[in-house]
Amino acid sequence: MEVLHYMGAGLGLGLAVIGAGLGIGKLANGMADGIARQPSAAAQITGAVNLPLFLLEGVAILAEVFCLLIVLLR
Repeated sequence: MEVLHYMGAGLGLGLAVIGAGLGIGKLANGMADGIARQPSAAAQITGAVNLPLFLLEGVAILAEVFCLLIVLLR
């Protein structure tokens, strides 16, 4: 039964990383499309996309920390 904790933490970490990767990919795709349509607004588009990217990476890092805490404190 103790193995289920490790499997759950691994599954949770994998899903968090996959979700963060998909989200970052969609944001980068949208940014590239916006810059391709209007190159003169590249600075504004990049500035507007940076905050959500940082927040998404923070969520992924927190998920990794929580999964590690589950594994290490069990």
